[in-house]
Amino acid sequence: MIFFGVNPVIGYIGSFPLTWYASFLTLAGIWLIIWGWLQTRKSKLISFKQILVMVMVGLPSAVVFARLLYLIDNTVVAILHPDLADSGQAINFLQYPGQIIGGEGLTIWGAVLGASLGIWIYCKLTKIKIGWFFDLMAPGIIMAQAIGRLGCLFNGCCYGTPTSLPWGLVYTDPQSFGFTGGIPAQPTVVYELIFCLIIFFVLLRLRNKLRPDGSLFALYLSIYAVWRFGIDFLRTGNPFLFSLHQAQFISIIVLLITVPWMIKNTRWVKNPPTPAKIVPTKSG
Repeated sequence: MIFFGVNPVIGYIGSFPLTWYASFLTLAGIWLIIWGWLQTRKSKLISFKQILVMVMVGLPSAVVFARLLYLIDNTVVAILHPDLADSGQAINFLQYPGQIIGGEGLTIWGAVLGASLGIWIYCKLTKIKIGWFFDLMAPGIIMAQAIGRLGCLFNGCCYGTPTSLPWGLVYTDPQSFGFTGGIPAQPTVVYELIFCLIIFFVLLRLRNKLRPDGSLFALYLSIYAVWRFGIDFLRTGNPFLFSLHQAQFISIIVLLITVPWMIKNTRWVKNPPTPAKIVPTKSG
């Protein structure tokens, strides 16, 4: 078994707790800024100032949507499964509106889709080639998810179902969200961290080889949707609809949109131009 005894709280600044989770999320945000700058610094299609504006647009929209999906998930589960509400495993936020703002609870799909929507609107308003920009950012996004999963690992959240496998993860710190009194669990966070790193390099290899613009980003969404649908069978969580977790339900919706679009539009470019000579297409 693998024993993990790190306290989720690094220390305190006055009475404010500094957590590993928040620290890694901050690093993920910094990484995305650096990635965006590196990918576009030689392009005349977008400026670094616009990258920073996108961060200021994408970050709050990511947080809002991540929180919103968490609230919807809990409320639906609490209504459909009163026993889970009674045991404190789900909260009907319609009954406790004071808890809507603040507190624990974000979802990765909410963050990805929320940030994408906010940036999409900004690109529309500023005439930036949406598909071109999203394709540039796709590898950076999956790496940011990997960094964020490090925060989940130290936080103890998103842990898996009990297991007898030799690599079962045991959180030994009582303050950890994953503390189960010594019961080993599937290290699903580690699985996803490794998966995200692999897909990062896959997306790097596929850059400039798919057309039209937006194909690489659609591929990223579909690959992650397939992964998330499968890995959630090894994760703890409450049933949302049809005995599936909310993330699995959203994954199905994402696949129903991205896969038909790619089948209809995406094509392989045998001799892609060098990155410096890429001219974005009009499709977005």
